[in-house]
Amino acid sequence: MHYSQIINELAEDREQYFNAVSPPIVQTSNFAFNDFASLRSAFEDEMSDYLYTRGMNPTVDILRKKLAAIDEAEDALVLNSGASAIFCAVMSNVQAGDHIISVQKPYTWAWKLFDNVLTRYNVSTTYIDGTRIEHFEAALQPNTKVIYLESPNSLTFELQDIEAVAKLAKSRGIITIIDNSYCTPIFQKPHRLGIDLCLQSATKYIGGHSDTVAGVLTGSKAMIKQIFDREAHNTGAFVSPFNAWLLLRGLRTLPIRLKQSAESTQKVLSFLKNHPKIEKVYFPLDPDFPQYELAKKQMTGASGLITVAIKAESHAQIERFTFDLKHFLLAVSWGGHESLVLPKCAGLHPDGFDPHEQEHRLIRFYIGLEEADFLIEDLAQALDKL
Repeated sequence: MHYSQIINELAEDREQYFNAVSPPIVQTSNFAFNDFASLRSAFEDEMSDYLYTRGMNPTVDILRKKLAAIDEAEDALVLNSGASAIFCAVMSNVQAGDHIISVQKPYTWAWKLFDNVLTRYNVSTTYIDGTRIEHFEAALQPNTKVIYLESPNSLTFELQDIEAVAKLAKSRGIITIIDNSYCTPIFQKPHRLGIDLCLQSATKYIGGHSDTVAGVLTGSKAMIKQIFDREAHNTGAFVSPFNAWLLLRGLRTLPIRLKQSAESTQKVLSFLKNHPKIEKVYFPLDPDFPQYELAKKQMTGASGLITVAIKAESHAQIERFTFDLKHFLLAVSWGGHESLVLPKCAGLHPDGFDPHEQEHRLIRFYIGLEEADFLIEDLAQALDKL
């Protein structure tokens, strides 16, 4: 099914809601039944009926079906944050004493789950450089139950060979989980490459308007049902009907927003690569990127994130540069309408800054929906003052 049909038509049973073009927000906590048999059926399988909005809700259900289809998955859950999606996916597949292999420096709430929560239950994690399949093979243990991927990551964009890792995992009966927030299902299809569970922060491109927080988890019907019945219900992690409606609104324009952001990003990338005050540029579909060929193989596009190593000698110099920018907001996240800037050293005390450490001089830009020339002019004036 083409994604245009999924976004605009799938699960849109308009005759059930007065032929409204936009589905209603079913803002209710509870659902009533006409007989005992129907109530009993809902008790037996909350995912197939509407019993209580903590579990399933008509507005959420429409969104869930669209997100599963666009990810080429059998089923999906929409949760209240990307962190919830990570938690539910991992917790559903490990028990006390198990082992996890994870890529280095995953998203903050992934490594905090691995290091701060799962260690209480004797679940260990080995962090590896995921750019080579040999590193996964070397890290395998008899009790390895999960391989956790993030391809690309959201700072320097290292990739994993998704198909090769999935093949290795399947040969050992290991579950694979990937964070696909950077690409979205429009630009990368992990399930097509053999991944078991795919998650993303819907806060970013799916929502697209910086006004809601949510996470998406997709996989087989059996795996999603298991997570629905256990981890998601016990943590109360489901998205609210209103936020689901905001995500439906964002999903309608997802392809065109990605296209606009991607086109502007290419122009900004060209400007930054040729600027004398930029030492290095990181972007997965830049021909100079070390994993460019793998990126072309796995990804059909790359949109708004660019990271640069800037030529700066102090923490204060980088701080001044970010505030000289007039049209980039200093903020985390990405995927909304607004362009953002995030220096790596913002999380570092000024006394710890070392200009010889390139990592301390990294700055990540998110290119939003503004015109490229408008953003380039802003970058140029701020770099001139550096």
